Amino acid sequence: MTALLEVQNLSLEFRSQGAPPIAALQDVSFTLDRGETLAVLGESGSGKSITAKAIMGILPRPASHITGGRILFDGDDLLTLSAARLRKVQGARIAMVFQDALSALNPVQTVATQIAELYRVHRGMPKKQAHEAAVDMMRAVRIPDAANRANDYPFQFSGGMRQRIMIAMALALDPDILIADEPTTALDATVQAQILELLGEITQERRMALLMITHDLGVAGQLADRALVMYAGRVAESGPIGPMFDNPAHPYTKGLLGSIPNAAHRGGDLPTIQGLPPDIAQRPPGCSFNPRCGYATAECRTELPLLDVFAPERAAACHHKQEVIADVALGA
Repeated sequence: MTALLEVQNLSLEFRSQGAPPIAALQDVSFTLDRGETLAVLGESGSGKSITAKAIMGILPRPASHITGGRILFDGDDLLTLSAARLRKVQGARIAMVFQDALSALNPVQTVATQIAELYRVHRGMPKKQAHEAAVDMMRAVRIPDAANRANDYPFQFSGGMRQRIMIAMALALDPDILIADEPTTALDATVQAQILELLGEITQERRMALLMITHDLGVAGQLADRALVMYAGRVAESGPIGPMFDNPAHPYTKGLLGSIPNAAHRGGDLPTIQGLPPDIAQRPPGCSFNPRCGYATAECRTELPLLDVFAPERAAACHHKQEVIADVALGA
């Protein structure tokens, strides 16, 4: 079966006058099926959010340029659709929940007005009916006393409630895919758990695909069916979440998982990945992770590893993945 979303070898550059182009994404590929949750993991600057923005068609212009690849949604390449056809997809069939709800919401319009606008523009509903639909959507994301709060402004809601408003807007048109970009950033642990529970329930109820961008491996383990680990604009590893977390094949994935606090670390320092992610304008030759990697050899410093399928549904871009797998099995 054809995947609902298939990103094929997506490459993207940032360009500015008088400076060489900077490759932000290089040959990024993955699929997302209906009803599936895919977690996109990696440090800041790894390319997670820019990948999501490419799918949504909201890349910063004129600096960004897609230089290769395809983004297939339901069989159509989003990069070749006309503006009119694209508007029918983005926001309606593919929706996004942004990281900072306060910045994403219009401060001078009531929350119901902002949700209702989607129904009026895309569904042609009259104003009263659209307002009623907006209130129903607020109830669906469990905003207490929705009918009375519908005419409040974003600043009158807490951070968790604003995020629920963003989710309501994203779900209003019953999309096939929901992209959630760090949806629980800056929320306390209790509210984070509530938002994640809500996302999990809604995606199951609506059999909607969820693309979850996160730094939090616990969030990924809780919600995702599969994971995509990115580093310096490339895919480092991909596969089902359980096998990957139990037996990572890339040193970067192994390092991320090893830094999760557990009882064995009590009283001591947490393990960390030494060094910093590379400046994407000056990537090291070979594998971008090689300056931070304990497995690096001369081959890693000269030859870029390709994303290689090594087991059913699993792939890793590492010259030494079998060594990593063996070490993990031994508890090293």
